[in-house]
Parts: sequence; C-alpha cells; structure tokens
Amino acid sequence: MKDFSHLEKKLGIKFKDKKILQQALVHRSYLNEHPDFTLGNNERLEFLGDAVLELAVTKYLFEKYSRPEGELTNLRASLVNTKSLAKIAKDLDFNHLLYLSKGEAKDEESRARECILANTFEALVGAIYLDQGITKVKTFLEKVLFNKLPEILKKKLYLDPKTRFQEVVQGAKKITPIYKVLKESGPDHAKVFEVGVFVKGQLMGQGEGKNKQEAETEAAREALSR
Repeated sequence: MKDFSHLEKKLGIKFKDKKILQQALVHRSYLNEHPDFTLGNNERLEFLGDAVLELAVTKYLFEKYSRPEGELTNLRASLVNTKSLAKIAKDLDFNHLLYLSKGEAKDEESRARECILANTFEALVGAIYLDQGITKVKTFLEKVLFNKLPEILKKKLYLDPKTRFQEVVQGAKKITPIYKVLKESGPDHAKVFEVGVFVKGQLMGQGEGKNKQEAETEAAREALSR
C-alpha cells in the first residue's frame, strides 16, 4: 500500500479504514494489469461521492446565498465541473497517488487524465462520507472547494459559459455557435464525452465531461478563454 499519511495531513482527516482511502485512488486501468489486486476500482465510490458532493454543495449554497434557483445552479456548476475538481485533485497530489496502468500513468496532461482526476475527487468524497460521515465531508469541502466562491463571484465565473460565448459570437458574427460530439469513450456507466464548438465551421474550443451538457460547457469555456 502507498503511504497516504501526507494526503491525510492535507485533508485534515485520519481515516479509520485506510483501505477505503486506497480504493478511492484505484482507476480501473490498474486492475487490467494487476488482476490479483485485492481491492476493486473506485467507480462505486465515485457513484456515491457524486451524489454526496451535489447534496453538500447544494445545501451550502442554499443556506449561504439568497439567490434565484438559476444563479444557484450556475454557482454549483462552476464549483463542481470537471476542470475545477481536477485542479483540486492535482493540488492534493493525486497524480502521484493514483493507481493507474502504465499507459495511463504516462499521460499526465491529457483531457482523459483531467476526467480521471475529477472522478477520483468524487470517489474521495464518497470514501470520506463512508469513513467519517457528512460533517467531515462538509469540513473538507469548506477547506478545498467552498473557499473558491469569493473569486467566482467577483469575476462572475458562475455565468453560463455557453450563454456568454453565444452572446459574443452573435454580437460579432450574427450567427449561433454549433456544438458537435467529437468522441465518446469509457463504459456505459461512466462515459466521457468530448465536444467541440464551431463557428462557421471553425473549431473554437473543445471540452470533456460526463455528459454532453458538461462537455459543451467546457468547450464554450475554452473558446471564451481564447
């Protein structure tokens, strides 16, 4: 087993069951090369963590901000999108702690790695919930996620990137951007969609996500950054 003491220190959490923390970091590709590994992959923990994360973030935003539903939805999306969660996972040094196949381990800067990191963050949330309970989840999220809200509000990053990009394009070109699915990968229960946004046939941005809507949002976000 890898040494997770440094990660536990960063998290501010001492796990009762170290194996559940270990499993949160096991990508399915690792098991293809290590069929005798005693733990399963992290996909069940990711499934749980996704639901726990959404509830915890929704409750926090509902209690802290007296804003309309649409704005709260956009605030939540700006916090828990793939890029945001992957960034936190990198900061927590997941790249060096993940159990990956040799091929996946080499590819640190790809879009696929970004999705793996975001999914692993959700798996970690699931592991914290099972091992420590919802109060510890909230404390953890306050430390690594909710503290990003002031900047998001100040820079209005919560505004829907698709709407913002459409306004820019229609103002300049008098046309509407078109989104196309470029690629689908992964098993049915954990698909990854890659979407491109085009203006007059020219690719302006690409994005990945667990569903088409998230991938479109990321594509628009990249297009805006250009």
